[in-house]
Amino acid sequence: MMGKKQKKFLTVAPFECSWPNDLRFREAGRGCVAFDAFAHNDVTVVFREQVGSQHYHYKRDNCPHYTVIIGSHRNKRLKIEVDGKTVVDAAGVGLCCSSAFQSYWISIYDGLISIGKGRYPFQNLCFQWLDSNPNCTVQYIGLSSWDRHVGYRNVNVLPATPNHLSLWKHVDFVEHDFGEDDLEQELEDGIANYESWGLGKFLENWELSDMFFIVGKEERVVPAHKLVLEACGDFCLSSSVEEVVHLPDISYSVLHALLQYIYTGHTQILESDLCSLKSLSLQYKVMSLVRQCEEILERIISNKQLVDSTQLVDIFYPSWLQCSKTFPYGLPIDRERLERFLSTGEYSDLDLYVGVHDFVLRSHKVILGSWSTPFTKMFTNGMRESVSSVVCLKDVPLEAFKIMLEFMYSGELNKEATEGINTLLLQLLLLADEFGVTLLHQECCKILLECLSEGWSSPIGRRTQYAQFFK
Repeated sequence: MMGKKQKKFLTVAPFECSWPNDLRFREAGRGCVAFDAFAHNDVTVVFREQVGSQHYHYKRDNCPHYTVIIGSHRNKRLKIEVDGKTVVDAAGVGLCCSSAFQSYWISIYDGLISIGKGRYPFQNLCFQWLDSNPNCTVQYIGLSSWDRHVGYRNVNVLPATPNHLSLWKHVDFVEHDFGEDDLEQELEDGIANYESWGLGKFLENWELSDMFFIVGKEERVVPAHKLVLEACGDFCLSSSVEEVVHLPDISYSVLHALLQYIYTGHTQILESDLCSLKSLSLQYKVMSLVRQCEEILERIISNKQLVDSTQLVDIFYPSWLQCSKTFPYGLPIDRERLERFLSTGEYSDLDLYVGVHDFVLRSHKVILGSWSTPFTKMFTNGMRESVSSVVCLKDVPLEAFKIMLEFMYSGELNKEATEGINTLLLQLLLLADEFGVTLLHQECCKILLECLSEGWSSPIGRRTQYAQFFK
């Protein structure tokens, strides 16, 4: 779900709006969004038929939409607007903002807008309003702000059905109670935690590495992983032999910045090293980093500044490039290349013998390890699997495991193969739990909830029954 959402947090600047690709109702006019937010006031959520722009603001929108503002009027009121006109302006409803993260949920069901607090939707209802002329086309969700920054995290979208609440408890929510002074540290810790469970934990790590650089005049040795590098650029690495790349004219700090950007989506470098980093990125065709370096250098020149040899520059993988072709975690890794490497077995260092018939799947330890702690331990604990290129998984259902493996390379679930409540989906849910693939586990729970919700109706009308649930 994740701009910076892939790094667990999404910060929205004043008078802007973020429209993450996956924030949409699966059925127009009906859905529920749950999220954590911190702000001094004006946590603003917009519901539209179509996606807006980054600089969208509901006050200038001429298209039909709903806007819910938690903590309006300097954190004193709740507001609901329809097409820019205020229809609700209420005080004392128990909804306010905080400089610590708090959990909220908002559901829309044929014009019935319900708003509550807490980690699980449809519990702790604080306010409801029914639109007499409902907009049944709203589908896309924008996370916005008014005059101050708002931070969002743990954003999830599910059908607006108050049945089967227990499935929500499988979605990963963590409550925190930090004061305003601790917010910056919270954000830093969040980025650190992200790096610990993504590819970042393998940055310059000898574990599972299959090549290394010898860099600088001091000939410092830096390990890396062929698959990760070739999925990001063009390093011209062999698939069959261990590779050694000599870079005698490149300093370690420049190579480190390049690798850190690839493995984590973020790096820091001295302004004086920007040109060297741009050249190295261009050499290996890591084009998103080339463009980032060019933009920063142009900005320095346009401001008529001199390059400062002591000034550190932060570089993030741009949020506008995080599209459907991008690997999860907000990394500059081409998902299509990863999928091709899976299908061809190129750069493979692992043969998986799966199921009773020993079906062989060629894979890559670094990808499995980046998603799964059990796999990481299996490959690094000094046991047989650590030194072998073969792993046998006899008691694992083959078809479900293949779907999980594809998810690890694409970040998306093949929903056609798991449509409806069937044995395969349940097997996949159990596999994701067994191997600790948290995001896949969440996706399975959401699909189960959707399937269980189908056909939910009442002879007295769905909106009426939905409202009765809260009484």
